Amino acid sequence: MKNLFYKTGTLALFAGVLLTSCDPDIDTPSSSAGTADFTSYVAVGNSLSAGYADNGLTLPGQQASLPAILARQFQKAGGGEFEQPLFPEDKPNGSGYLRLTGFTPQGQPITQPVTTDLAVRGQNEKGAPLYTKYTENVNNLAIPGIKTADIKTAGYGSTQGNAYFERLTDNAAQTYLQYVQAQAEAANHTFFSVWIAENDVLGYATSGGAFETDARYKITPIADFDANFKELLDVLTADKQKGVLITVPDVTSVPFFTTLGPSIKQVLATNNIPGMVAITGSGRERTQFAATQIGAAENGIYFPLTASSYAPLIGQPTGKYWRDLAKQLSPSQDPLVVRLTLAGVLANYGIDTTAMFGLSAGNPLPSALVLDPVEQAKIKTATEGYNQIIKAQATARDLAFFDANAYFKSIQGGFAANNVAYSPAFISGNLFSLDGIHPTPRGYAVVANEVIDAINSKYNANIPKADITQYDAVLFPGRQ
Repeated sequence: MKNLFYKTGTLALFAGVLLTSCDPDIDTPSSSAGTADFTSYVAVGNSLSAGYADNGLTLPGQQASLPAILARQFQKAGGGEFEQPLFPEDKPNGSGYLRLTGFTPQGQPITQPVTTDLAVRGQNEKGAPLYTKYTENVNNLAIPGIKTADIKTAGYGSTQGNAYFERLTDNAAQTYLQYVQAQAEAANHTFFSVWIAENDVLGYATSGGAFETDARYKITPIADFDANFKELLDVLTADKQKGVLITVPDVTSVPFFTTLGPSIKQVLATNNIPGMVAITGSGRERTQFAATQIGAAENGIYFPLTASSYAPLIGQPTGKYWRDLAKQLSPSQDPLVVRLTLAGVLANYGIDTTAMFGLSAGNPLPSALVLDPVEQAKIKTATEGYNQIIKAQATARDLAFFDANAYFKSIQGGFAANNVAYSPAFISGNLFSLDGIHPTPRGYAVVANEVIDAINSKYNANIPKADITQYDAVLFPGRQ
């Protein structure tokens, strides 16, 4: 593959499964664009289109992003170059990421943050990283962390805004919608993809609804999503361009929420503990739930991966979570200031750290460590609302449509391809990276092929599918 994809620019059963094939994709003479035109393709979206994986954005991840995989296949049907805002080759680790270093005797994965060779040029006033600038014209316009609710926010690209967007714009006042319009016009685009709605519910979900009063974690109202999404499509279809729209998967079906529950449930069963107590939402209200609700399809309880370090403390008198939270909230790391912050937090939530953690109203599980049925209902309502809008817009504008939500639900039981097993299982399923939310490069390739099916069907095209074995799953120690 030529220099194109170095200029452009988020799990295996056994290490042997991860060996990549040397066979190239087959470019058959019958490849065709049908009624579509892939001459100039632009991708709009969030981390799922940027190549984010293993809790970070890296150069290898960008090179294996969903749009980059699609663009490679589009080239076989007349597609043109696809520029991405790649991190420099001497700073390939970008924002940093998680790597797998081994397993505990109990089989739990051990991960370690990678903090070397980062593409960081400095910090903002709050100490957050500022990444190496890339202000050339690009085709991949995806911004990790962006919500549909953010696309018209002035200052979103400032040093106090989204660091990934700040990296790409040379105008701090520019909105993302304005950026998309400028880049799409510069590219004279003929085709586009939009996969952007995930973050409109994800922040709320991953924080257990604990910070819903904070705009960063608030679920985007369906009416606001509808208005912004239509304005975005107005820009991308201004000259009747064709494209593909992708729905929001059910965030509660990913490993981030499905991995930890079974082990907690087993601990409760072993110790004959019938249930637990947790704080619900962003207030102080307690809720009780039975052990049988953990992972249940109806009225279920889910634990995020962020609860992993606190799960072993269930049933013990501890204040570790609250001490950790106080350190994050404290305006200073001075021990006295942290202790004062902790005292305020404990008083605010009515916490007694001498009580049994997670098993008593005095020391309940924090809301951020559990997703209860009330919170799940809010997520479901928003997700269904967004997806209805996305599907309706695809129909109204005569665009291709890929229902990612339906697809991920259909593979919950797993499937096999090229004698390799795939499933949403953490580590062993090949599809999801170490953050439990974003696909592996292999997972992105699997999704890309499903998107290709949708495009081929809509536009009577014959785009060949990608060879998914060319893309890595989770890298085990020794292959990193």
